[in-house]
Amino acid sequence: MTLRHFLRDDDLTPAEQSRLLDLAAELKAAPYSRRPLEGPRSVAMIFDKPTLRTQVSFGAGIAELGGNPMLVEGRLAGIGVRESVEDVARVLARQVSVVVWRTFFQADLDTMAAHAGVPVVNALTDDFHPCQLVADLLTVREHKGALAGLTVAFVGDGACNMGNSWLLAGATAGMHVRIAAPAGFQPSAEMFARATEIGTGTGGSATAYDEPESAVAGADVVVTDTWISMGKEAEESARTAVFAPYSLTPELLALARPDAIALHCLPAYRGKEIAAEVIDGPQSVVWDEAENRRHAQKAVLAFLLEESR
Repeated sequence: MTLRHFLRDDDLTPAEQSRLLDLAAELKAAPYSRRPLEGPRSVAMIFDKPTLRTQVSFGAGIAELGGNPMLVEGRLAGIGVRESVEDVARVLARQVSVVVWRTFFQADLDTMAAHAGVPVVNALTDDFHPCQLVADLLTVREHKGALAGLTVAFVGDGACNMGNSWLLAGATAGMHVRIAAPAGFQPSAEMFARATEIGTGTGGSATAYDEPESAVAGADVVVTDTWISMGKEAEESARTAVFAPYSLTPELLALARPDAIALHCLPAYRGKEIAAEVIDGPQSVVWDEAENRRHAQKAVLAFLLEESR
């Protein structure tokens, strides 16, 4: 049996990413047109981190695909504490058709995938947020058409899961990804190297900037995320001081193309990483982006089940 997982953005080839986005658009237009989880087959949803959009979009999406969204309380399960990731994976494989896990360590997710015997989906780790990027690319495609050749500027904390995922997924789509972040908050050299490698085959590129104005100048898409990622709350004061010049304000957005769109994966803190005038303004597509999590994740589940036959 061929088994496919979605653990990081470059698990998809450029052709597969395009096919996945086509499927997401199809499922958005006709929500009940595919029922790969008919039965219903169960999907384990495990949440070790706070969640709103991930839980509700996967829950609704699994139901629309004909399945049963099975909520597994991460703290009660004690995965990796009460019992090993390997043993949990073996138990879940006997009960469910897919495992969706929102957790801290990418290595734990990789271990789950190695032992589960069913597709495993990364619903967020400290390193990557690939389901969010499928939703983001779907949103950009809806508003801009073809993705290849577009310039996207990510401003703020580039050393987070969203910075990494934008590098890999953007390069896979043939986009020019610019990361503007302070020194010490850029993605790793390994992430830039991997994005550049992918871009050699797609026409995409990855570039680091140490100030936001140059990165945003002429961009088609401008993206930001919270400066205080989960687990970084104790660093709030220090991070706010460092990232203040990277706030996505109307003045910064004005440097992008006049028809540029603004994205934020949420939750957003108005007046910090993004101004209220931007997130609530006419160039914001944040609410489309949030809705598209459901359609994107349905496509991911359908794709993995189809490919894992």
